[in-house]
Amino acid sequence: MRRGRRKRSPAAKQAPKRGPRKRKITPEDILKFHLVSDPQISPEGRRVLFSKKHVGEKNEYVTNLWVVDADGGEPRQFTSGGKDGHGRWSPDGTRMAFLSGREKPKAQIFVMSAQGGEAVALTKFPEGAIGEFRWSPDGSKIAVTFREQDPEWTQEAKKKRDETGRSTPARTIEDLWYRLDGDGYFNGQRHHLYVVDANTGEHRKVFDKDPTGWIGFDWSPDSKELAIAANLDRNALLKPWKQRLYRLNVKSAKIKEIPNQPDGTRESVLWSPDGKRLAYVGREGREDIWGAKNDHLFVCDARTGRPKSLTGGEDYCVAAVTLSDTREAVFGANVQWTPDGKRLFFTVGWHGEQHVASVDARGGPTQFHTKGPGDFGMGNLSASGKRMALSVGSSLKLNEIAVGTVGAKVVREKNLTNFNGPLLSEMELSKPEEHWVTSEDGTRIHVWVLKPAGFKKGGKVPAVLEIHGGPHCQYGVPFFHEFQVLTANGYAVFYSNPRGSKGYGEAHCSAIKGDWGHKDWEDVQAVIRFMGSQPYVDRKRMGVMGGSYGGYMTNWVVGHTNAFAGAITDRCVSNLVSMAGNSDFPLVPDRYWDGNAWDRPETLWNQSPIKYFGNVKTPTLVIHSEGDLRCNVEQSEQVYTALKLRKVPTRFVRYPAETSHGLSRSGPPDLRIHRLGEILRWWKKYIGKPARSRAR
Repeated sequence: MRRGRRKRSPAAKQAPKRGPRKRKITPEDILKFHLVSDPQISPEGRRVLFSKKHVGEKNEYVTNLWVVDADGGEPRQFTSGGKDGHGRWSPDGTRMAFLSGREKPKAQIFVMSAQGGEAVALTKFPEGAIGEFRWSPDGSKIAVTFREQDPEWTQEAKKKRDETGRSTPARTIEDLWYRLDGDGYFNGQRHHLYVVDANTGEHRKVFDKDPTGWIGFDWSPDSKELAIAANLDRNALLKPWKQRLYRLNVKSAKIKEIPNQPDGTRESVLWSPDGKRLAYVGREGREDIWGAKNDHLFVCDARTGRPKSLTGGEDYCVAAVTLSDTREAVFGANVQWTPDGKRLFFTVGWHGEQHVASVDARGGPTQFHTKGPGDFGMGNLSASGKRMALSVGSSLKLNEIAVGTVGAKVVREKNLTNFNGPLLSEMELSKPEEHWVTSEDGTRIHVWVLKPAGFKKGGKVPAVLEIHGGPHCQYGVPFFHEFQVLTANGYAVFYSNPRGSKGYGEAHCSAIKGDWGHKDWEDVQAVIRFMGSQPYVDRKRMGVMGGSYGGYMTNWVVGHTNAFAGAITDRCVSNLVSMAGNSDFPLVPDRYWDGNAWDRPETLWNQSPIKYFGNVKTPTLVIHSEGDLRCNVEQSEQVYTALKLRKVPTRFVRYPAETSHGLSRSGPPDLRIHRLGEILRWWKKYIGKPARSRAR
């Protein structure tokens, strides 16, 4: 008898095919990331130029310019110097200029045909640092800021010393402003403004009167003048509100102050397309450089002054920064006039997101043009104003390049690159859950939670509270490698925007001005209560960590509660009295904080976490870079010494002088991986296992 085929059950027929098993993200994955930035659309709107950075074979960052068609297609590498960036189209779109450090030690502006080919060094600057540059509208000139290296500290001078056996020279300092974190020691040298012939490369200095060298500038539409935002006061560093707008005749180099300007800060100056107005970002009044108040967008008459705030009637800060460890934290505004001069586009950080917005140049409500939980970075507009260059990312997606079609109400984005898509598709990432918690006085605090990758209900997991730096910036939706690494290792991650953060209005931000450890601590306590109330969190296995101001608050937390089984304080602030004189931005008496560090230190000392370290019992890992000029390494030395003397378990990880305050997001790749490894080892020891297992 012939046997028939066995029939499959309906369930078997419908069983879905399982895809490949996803893996957990690792610290080493930063070696595989492709980080894109600074998108610039060509004048005719057909191509987008951008920078792409990745880690090379010798533990170095390789940065080149790439181009992608705005209508879609494969992106193409455009330069190969390995240290190329800040690409800018010429006004007619036939050439492209960019900054390159390929010819060490003298970085220069290079130019090349927009069709490709060999890049040629345009400028002939000596050794030094090039800042920003801008093409003139007629394409004949380029304005650029440049700071020449101190002659005693050039590579040539070092070579001669090595040949003759002479010692490293002393630094003779006579100015309060002589160093900057990430930039190093520049002594008495300053950025000055130069005009470069776009054909011959010959340059001449046209402005050098700002004692700080912080110069904003833009070309007039007829290419005959430069609008300059500068501070000519002898004590410019101490009086940032003395910034003013000037008009500079390029041919004669004569400047004229625009009248009727009140005290305040001014940056991102832009000449209107019709040449009659100037737009800029700033604050009126004698606010200090810490920026607890909102930055607003202003427009003034280019001849008579009299500024008008376009955003002052609303509670947005047009210079709010949203933090991530997969892109630089760029502090400053991004503003673009529409070609018809009727509106101004800018970016706004709000509730953890970054969006493109605009306002009528005559005034009116701010209009948001992007929506959803995204990190939208604006580049520039095409000559027609119909297209916009964008970078777009999210909590599950590293930033990629996009083009936006500019409509009356919405900028509709179209993704043009997917460099990281295949890599991220391999990974089991954690999607943030959004919450709001209520502080002691009723203030609502925005909180996000990342559960461990592959989390399943039942059982208890360890949890880490991350506290952001700044303090006047925000956490939010951008991809955060460190957070995902923690979830991949079984930790729930909580992060929030307590008072002091940007993105929630001026009152929320300025609530801690000169008063750290009060309202911010109340809000952090609310987050801690929320954290401990979650049914999946093991309250005996909670940790707290943060960097910069986040390190300050971590120090404050362990001095005021024993709720955490472990802590990690990174590039921290511990003693405001000593920090007053050892940061690249010194604390000015009676400005942000009352008093001073010598004969009226009470306010600074009472808000210093080290004052409360007699209470600390929490095992604490201390991380700092010896080259940190923002929060000096001595801040962590005080923490480590106090912990050791009090026999609190601790460990001090000191990174070399070649690193800076931004190690976690832009430091050498191997040291970034090492840092994450130290963090994971600390958490594994103190919160990675149930308390009974740790005690054995």
